[in-house]
Amino acid sequence: MHLVERFADWAVSFRETPLEKTVLHHARRAVIDWHAALYPGAVVPPATLLEKAFREELDRGSAALALGRRAPPRLAALINGTAAHTVEVDDIFRDGIYHPGAPTVAAAFAATEPTRALRAVTVGYEISTRIGAAMGKAHYKHWHNTGTIGSFGAAAAAAEALKLDRRQFAHALATVTTFAAGLQQAFRMDSMSKPLHAGRAAEAGVAAALMAREGVTGSLDVMAGFAAAMGDKPDWEKGLATLGRDFHITRMTFKNHACCGHTFAAIDGALELKKRMNIEAADIESVEVATYRAGLEVAHYEEPRTPAEGRFSLKYVVATALTHGSVRLAAFEQRRLQDAATARLMRKISLSVDPELEAAFPAKRAARVAIQAKGRREEWLQPTRIGDPDAPLSDRVLEEKYFELATPVLGETKAREVLARLWQLE
Repeated sequence: MHLVERFADWAVSFRETPLEKTVLHHARRAVIDWHAALYPGAVVPPATLLEKAFREELDRGSAALALGRRAPPRLAALINGTAAHTVEVDDIFRDGIYHPGAPTVAAAFAATEPTRALRAVTVGYEISTRIGAAMGKAHYKHWHNTGTIGSFGAAAAAAEALKLDRRQFAHALATVTTFAAGLQQAFRMDSMSKPLHAGRAAEAGVAAALMAREGVTGSLDVMAGFAAAMGDKPDWEKGLATLGRDFHITRMTFKNHACCGHTFAAIDGALELKKRMNIEAADIESVEVATYRAGLEVAHYEEPRTPAEGRFSLKYVVATALTHGSVRLAAFEQRRLQDAATARLMRKISLSVDPELEAAFPAKRAARVAIQAKGRREEWLQPTRIGDPDAPLSDRVLEEKYFELATPVLGETKAREVLARLWQLE
């Protein structure tokens, strides 16, 4: 069988197998985290602009946008997937260098009722994370995995939500393979392209599944071309060997900071050193950050002027963490981006690639941080990010994150009602 057929065969065979309690719990966590990212992203561009661009198609259809407005499934997937990736608080599958939630959950919720979406979400995560891990660093060199790999998560989730048979499921995956896109170059300068990658992946996945249900076919051997054009001899068998036994959805990273995930270890390390040294930002004479190469290449802005640039500035997020104590949504308001104390500290930060940490990427996301202050220098190795599978956010902290992000949009009563429903998903 071709690769897409093997994934389809597993998904359909697995359909009658009850999800284990642990897997169910982690799937609910993933959906809750997706909602935490969805609501703040739904009320700002580009999601608000997409509603204007496609207003003639809205207010009808079987799916819904974040705040309840009706939409056709493809459009709901596009707008909700975009919204969930906009403020940079959505989940990460570390080994795949990939944000699965934004496209996968958006597609699942667009293709079926939310109360029936949990299995579809799980199937989408399991198939797409394995493709992402196999494609690895070679793929991430130029491609934005959330746009490319996310297309598989969305298609698999939608195919499962629609209960496609083996043949239809395989053709949905085959068709979406040739839709998969998203260039890193598109967000190397200030633009709205990055969140659109997630939305477009969600839309592509729903479209591929709907077309496959009606008999549209794809090239079943297409993954050979995908691997050749966008990867470097990926090992598909490694991921397939654990499919249905080792659930990747139980090992997600949930973000503790509202910015690029490549910066997290540096932020966590800087805050740990500040606490250990018992210093204030004004005491700091210099900061040295050494991490893996992607952390410097992706989070590269030296003098960020916009929220998008701030989220992708390693110097800025480390400086604002040391100055203000956290890197949440407030860190990217204009008054904070223009904060004089943060700007002064940014000029004291130097960055470098650590060969040992680069060799461990992407399985490990670490940073070495050294601070010179009050006449003494201390160094700290942050071996992982707070929120990674080996340092996970508890259910309580995940709920706190959800309320912080959802309550300003929904109000406290509605936010609590939504969370209660999500914890009850079966």
